[in-house]
Amino acid sequence: MKLRKSLWLFLCLTLVMSLFLAACSGGGDKTSGEDDPKEEEQVKEEEPANNEPVDGGDLIVGSAGSPTLFNPYFSTDTASSDIEGLIYNAIVKTNVNLETEYDLAEDIQTSEDGLEYTVKLREDVKWHDGEQMDADDLVFAYSMMKNPDVVSERKSNFESLEKIEKIDQFTVKFTLNKVDVTFYPTTLGSYGPLPEHILGDVDPATLHEHEFNTKSPIGTGPFKFVEWKDGEYVKVEANDDYFEGRPHLDSITTRYVADANALIAALQAGEIDMYNAVPGTEIETVKAIEGTKIEEGLALSYTFLAFNQQDERFQDKRVRQAMTHAIDKNAIVESIMNGAGQAANAPDSPLMWTYNDDVPQFDYDPEKAKALLKEAGWEDTNGNGIVDKDGKELSFSVKTNQGNKVREDIAVVLQQQLKEIGVEATPNIVEWSAFIEQISAPNWDYEAMILGWSLSTFPDQYDIFHSSQREEGLNFVWYSNPEADKLMEEARQTTDIEKYKQIHKDLYQILVEDQAYTYLYYPTEFRAMPEELQGYEFHSKNQLFNAHKWWLQPAE
Repeated sequence: MKLRKSLWLFLCLTLVMSLFLAACSGGGDKTSGEDDPKEEEQVKEEEPANNEPVDGGDLIVGSAGSPTLFNPYFSTDTASSDIEGLIYNAIVKTNVNLETEYDLAEDIQTSEDGLEYTVKLREDVKWHDGEQMDADDLVFAYSMMKNPDVVSERKSNFESLEKIEKIDQFTVKFTLNKVDVTFYPTTLGSYGPLPEHILGDVDPATLHEHEFNTKSPIGTGPFKFVEWKDGEYVKVEANDDYFEGRPHLDSITTRYVADANALIAALQAGEIDMYNAVPGTEIETVKAIEGTKIEEGLALSYTFLAFNQQDERFQDKRVRQAMTHAIDKNAIVESIMNGAGQAANAPDSPLMWTYNDDVPQFDYDPEKAKALLKEAGWEDTNGNGIVDKDGKELSFSVKTNQGNKVREDIAVVLQQQLKEIGVEATPNIVEWSAFIEQISAPNWDYEAMILGWSLSTFPDQYDIFHSSQREEGLNFVWYSNPEADKLMEEARQTTDIEKYKQIHKDLYQILVEDQAYTYLYYPTEFRAMPEELQGYEFHSKNQLFNAHKWWLQPAE
C-alpha cells in the first residue's frame, strides 16, 4: 500500500522538521600524582581505545518526583514515564531533532486514504522474562484501550481506532474510523505492546490497579525492572537480550528526594550522580562540584497556573484574565529562575512548528486586573482586603508539588502578587504522587494549581483542552469551549500542514483569550551529570534518552 501524496508530505514534514529546535557509582574516582612522561606518551597512543564504549558501572539519578506506576497506558506523570522509557518500547520513537524513527516497527505502510496502518514488527524482540514479543501482544494492548471496562485517562489517543487485526505473527493492521494525523506520531509513538501471556487473563476493569504496574512490570526495553521502594528509589538493570544490544551501564537507580536543596546536597556529597532539573539559581553551585558537567537546552514543556473551573468563582473568564494580569511572569523568570527560561503566552513550545505568539496579550497590569474583577462583580465590600461576590471571597489555595523549588517559590510569589488585587492565594505544597492523585479524575481536589506539561513531539491540544476529556481524561481543569472543541476535532483530521498550522493559530486565539490556563513560562533545563558520562545526547523531552548508549569513561 502507498501513502497518498498529500498525507505523505504532511507526515514527512511534521516528523522530519528539525529546524524548530531552538527529570555515578562505579565511575571511579580520579586520582592525582606526579606526572610520568612515559605514562603520558602511552596515554596519548592509547587514547582512541579509550573513546570506545566500556561496559559496567551503576548510575544514580536524583529526582524530586516519585512515580505512581509503570505502565504507559495508565500513568499520567513524568516521574513514571521516565522509568517507563527504560522498561518499554513503542512502535516508533523520536530522536533529538524530534524526527520520528522506527522502534519496534520494522516497516509501516499506510493506505492511500490514511485510514489503515499496517505495521511489521521486528522479529528479534523478547520480553524481559524471555518470551517472544509478537503481534498478539500489540493486538492485546490496543484492544484493551477500546474496552469500556478499562479505566484510563489515556483513552482519547485511541478514539479514532476502529479495529486492530493480526495479519500474521509479526504483522498488525490498524483501521481508523476517521483520518487522525496524531495516530502515527503520538499513539504509535507512545504505546507499544503489553505481554498478553501475563495480562491476558486479568479482569479489564482491574488492569489499572494490577500489581504488574507497580511490582513486576515486564517490558521489551533496554533495562529490566528490579525494585521500587516507594518514596525512596527505583532500580533497573541491563537487559542482556535487548534487541539493540546490551546497555553499557549495569544499572540505573533513580533516588527520590523531596527537597530540591537536598538534591543539590546529595549531588555535592556524591550520593547521586545525575540531577536533571537543576534550578537556574543553583547553576554556579553545581558547576563548582568536582567531576560534574552540565548539559542545557530549552525543554519541550511549559509551566502553568490553572483554576478548577468546576468552582463557579473561576468560570468567568474575566476572573481568570484578571489573575494573569496580576502576575509578573518576566519577574518570575528573572528572579526565581535566574533567567533560565522565557515567559509563556500560549499552550505550545517555541520548539514546535505550530508555535506562534500572535495571541491576545495579558501583560502584567494590576490595575487592569482590578478593573476586570470589578466588572465581573468582585469587590471588597467588608474592607478586609479580599474581594468578594455573593457572600463568597476570592480566597483559595494554590496546590503544587513538593521538591520542585521553582514551583514552590512561584506559589509564594503568586500569593504576594495576587494580594495586590485583593485575592488571597495560599500555597499548598504536596508530595508529588499524592498531588497527581488529588488533581486527577475523579478527585479534582484542588482550587488552583501550578503544574507543567511535557508536550508531545507532535502538537495536539485535544487531550488537554477538549471538553470530552473532562470526566475521565486530562482536562482536569474542566475547561470547555464549543468553538475550541470543533477546531481540535478538525485539526486531527487535517492532512495539509499549512491548514493544520492555521487551525492551531485560530485555536490558540481562543485558548489564550479564555485563559484556559495562565501560561507562565517555557523552562531552560539544566542537567547535571558525571564528567565521565559518555554517549549522552540532550533531548528536549526525554531526560533519559538513549540511556542504553551511555557509558562511563574509566579514570586514567
